[in-house]
Amino acid sequence: MAASPVTDEDRLRRIEQITDTALAHLGLEELLTELLDRVCLLLEADTAAVLLLDPSGANLVATAARGIEEEVRQGVRIPVGKGFAGRIAAERRAVFVDEVDHSNVLNPILREKDVRSLVGVPLVAEGGVLGVLHVGTLRPRLFTNDDAELLQTAADRIALVTRTHLSDLDRAAASALQRSLMPGALPRVSGIEFAARYIPGEAGGLGGDWYDVFTLPSGRIGIVIGDVVGRGLQAAVIMGRLRSALRAFALEEDDPAEVLERLDGNVQHFEDGVMATVLYAIVEPSLDRVSLSTAGHLPPLLAVPDEGAALLNVPVDLPVGVSVGPPRRTTVIDLPAGSLLFLYTDGLVERRGQPLDAGLDALCGAVTVDDGDAVCARVLHDLVGATAVGDDVAMLVVRRLGTPDVVPLNIVVPAVPRTLADIRSAVRRWLGAVGASPDDAADVLVAVGEACSNVIEHAYGPAGGTLSLQMELRDGAVVTVVRDNGRWRSARGHNRGRGTSLIQRCSDHVDVVAGAGGTTVTFTRHLAQEGS
Repeated sequence: MAASPVTDEDRLRRIEQITDTALAHLGLEELLTELLDRVCLLLEADTAAVLLLDPSGANLVATAARGIEEEVRQGVRIPVGKGFAGRIAAERRAVFVDEVDHSNVLNPILREKDVRSLVGVPLVAEGGVLGVLHVGTLRPRLFTNDDAELLQTAADRIALVTRTHLSDLDRAAASALQRSLMPGALPRVSGIEFAARYIPGEAGGLGGDWYDVFTLPSGRIGIVIGDVVGRGLQAAVIMGRLRSALRAFALEEDDPAEVLERLDGNVQHFEDGVMATVLYAIVEPSLDRVSLSTAGHLPPLLAVPDEGAALLNVPVDLPVGVSVGPPRRTTVIDLPAGSLLFLYTDGLVERRGQPLDAGLDALCGAVTVDDGDAVCARVLHDLVGATAVGDDVAMLVVRRLGTPDVVPLNIVVPAVPRTLADIRSAVRRWLGAVGASPDDAADVLVAVGEACSNVIEHAYGPAGGTLSLQMELRDGAVVTVVRDNGRWRSARGHNRGRGTSLIQRCSDHVDVVAGAGGTTVTFTRHLAQEGS
């Protein structure tokens, strides 16, 4: 016997169930799950999902789902403006998909689940888009405008209760703290790509996992991934303190092992009973080498085109916060053009009842040289899938783009004498990377030293200032630019003011532009060809 058609009165009653005050005692995730059950019933759908905007407002993150729970477990992220859900958020209107395929749906889970048709609407609260609500069927269906209006009515009420819970619950405040401690946006560096993910564990509460990427005054790049032992708000707060302390030590030490040694001392002195695993790495300005040290943290993977991914054979020292042990060690590895470095926390590979090696082997099989975001998505799909993960997961991808060219060197440091040694070290490494001969390198180093010394001596008074150095390879020539924003003082003493002459003797061309806003010195040195 055929089922009776749903009357308007039935639909009105089901809509009223969306705002049932008896649900007010539920937590946000439980509430959304219950509401999605009712939405599926309301629209006779097989799947339903809520995706909320992340703090940056650039991505939608799967928060609750029915029929496609993998979306939440894998932390599916959809960029605003892309794919089905992204279009809904960007255009703030209902979007219909009569037949799901690669051209109209970005999320592969919907295709894997054989979802055939979709309709989605924006979640709008207090005039702003909070996220997206969508439903789907496992059979072809032409959703109508009436269906979209009904779904929008439900979405408006879901948005209201969601906004209320996000504002009221302590967990929402704690989650905001966790997100604020992660980098809002990873640095943009010519010749290198970064991607990262943080997925909270389903055990509840916050963890102490974190990642960080920052540029250093020497032109190098600092990379961190770590995990504070424990859970809850306190672990997240400690994580924030460790992150800040490590950044401070990274400005003072060039050796990753020394940075971790100082961090260890800080933890043992100030953080009673705290232990954390941390991996700190420094990428050279030329991008061809990485020096790293690991304090109890699992070794990263290196993926090279046509060779797959493998764990790096690096020594693992004691975690920070443990009693004094052997000296920490730094390992230098090559980062070839086109290769990819993958860092992660143990929540990605550890599973109860399974050996750690099984998780590491699965990770090696999932990591390939590819777009950073695609690598993150594939790893989560293969290693997390539909499985509930109890621990937090953090991961960081460092992909060197497939170009053999050496990227420019950019250094901005205080104009004080102690920075000269760091400048010379960075320039010497960069010149080696571009293949400068010993004679060319010696002359360029002299010219750079004179130009930087002139800034330190003449450009600023007691208030001090900054020195900017840029070097790049153009058509076989090293072009160097040294800038300041001070007003030069006259040379003092006898036999002074000869720096410019020395720069001219060590270069093929020199150009000096001085003005009220500072002085720019540009000099060029053509490198000798091999065999000449």
